[in-house]
Amino acid sequence: MSVDRRRPSALMPHWQPVRGGDRTLVAQLEDEIAGRIADHVLRPGSRLPSVRRMAEAAGISRFTVIEAYERLVARGLVEPRHGSGYFVRTRAEAPIIADAASVPCPPPSRLDVAWLLRGMFGDGSPVEIPAGAGLLPTGWLDAGLVNTAIRAVGRTADDAFLGYGHPRGYPPLRAQLASLLRSQGIGAHPDQHLMTTAGVTQGLDLILRLLVQPGDTVLVEDPGWFLIFGRLAAYGTRIVGVPRGPEGPDMEALDRLAAAYRPKLFLINSAVHNPTGHTLTASAAYDVLRLAEKHDFLVVEDDTYADFHPDTPIRLAALDRLRRVILVGGYAKTLAAGLRVGMLAASPDLIARLPDLKLLVGLTTPNVGESVVHHLLHEGHYKRHLARVRLRVDEARHRCIEALTECGLTLPHLPYAGMFVWADCGRDSEGVTRRAAEHGVLLAPGSLFSPTQAPSTMLRFTVSIADTPKLWPVLRTILMRETEGAWPV
Repeated sequence: MSVDRRRPSALMPHWQPVRGGDRTLVAQLEDEIAGRIADHVLRPGSRLPSVRRMAEAAGISRFTVIEAYERLVARGLVEPRHGSGYFVRTRAEAPIIADAASVPCPPPSRLDVAWLLRGMFGDGSPVEIPAGAGLLPTGWLDAGLVNTAIRAVGRTADDAFLGYGHPRGYPPLRAQLASLLRSQGIGAHPDQHLMTTAGVTQGLDLILRLLVQPGDTVLVEDPGWFLIFGRLAAYGTRIVGVPRGPEGPDMEALDRLAAAYRPKLFLINSAVHNPTGHTLTASAAYDVLRLAEKHDFLVVEDDTYADFHPDTPIRLAALDRLRRVILVGGYAKTLAAGLRVGMLAASPDLIARLPDLKLLVGLTTPNVGESVVHHLLHEGHYKRHLARVRLRVDEARHRCIEALTECGLTLPHLPYAGMFVWADCGRDSEGVTRRAAEHGVLLAPGSLFSPTQAPSTMLRFTVSIADTPKLWPVLRTILMRETEGAWPV
């Protein structure tokens, strides 16, 4: 008797993908099978349909099926057996996965930066949906691109990686970075103006160690990057916030605060601001530099998210020619956080003083990662990769804004670019964050983005949550109950 190989398997009846939707075909098949496993429709030990049979039944490519099956293997739900196919893992082999909603793990009495970082890096309460995380999902980046570059660099390295690197960083990378900066209007010489760092965080840390003493005043943006507030506090500095709007800092406030406190530094995220997504206008950039000259302070320009900008943004470093401005940037957000490759551009006087401090703090930066980044920049791979990532981020940001609006949140100003959405939930965001944590959802309350940690109604969302349908009913329920006061006291 002939067998119709096109009919669906009894294990996967009547499933067809939705074409043209927000979810990829791979993600749809992965979710479908994972759901059937969770509902015990597919029982432990069951064999999944063969790749060919699944592809023919659903009208999709074999590559799509293979990728979906491999994702399930990575999640510990399915195991491949050589020559036999893919099988649902048996109960004895299945990993123990706790349901975050069923395991109460309340946040601490005070939601601080350490709590948020623990959640982001998987060292805190069970987090199923990292809606407030500061990184894109690894699946949005390109592991194959990075791994290929690592292999290419390794084949030609000989013994170059067996010793310490250059104190100022891998010379070919510095030459490449100088060329890139010059194309963006920032005149930088690889030996006189540039030094590599282990990411933006180390770059900022070295600047603070060199230039700030206990009791000094440092101006920061409000809202701004929460991690730098902790760094400044650890150095015993006085931290003063300058209100940040869509066009840039509040210039009247900046003028007034600089006159009152005589700051050493002003830290600013000029292009694609974290958390708002705004970018400094030309007029605001000139005003910042005018006030820096008037009140004699240096400006530290955090360039972390500038590559998400669709064009070449206004940069203070270009207007100032690296006289009062120190530029820091890196590739953690767009390429690979694990490479820990950053850049610091400053005046020749500062660059001459910083390598000694860098050596005292952590010796040289590893030239393995720097060689990989140089390879990707030199070969043109990074530029093409960045275009793909930026397109995906932009599309997700629009969907994220639409979904947040449907949940009842409002956006005082739409973000210009970037991977974050800064939204107003209309109530104390810390309370909303606590309720969300009970459901395994990590939110980032607005209070953490202020140097005073004052109560706030704002929340920062990462745009990748647009592809997390499980979040939206949870968020709607939390906001509705907060409004109605239905939560038990």
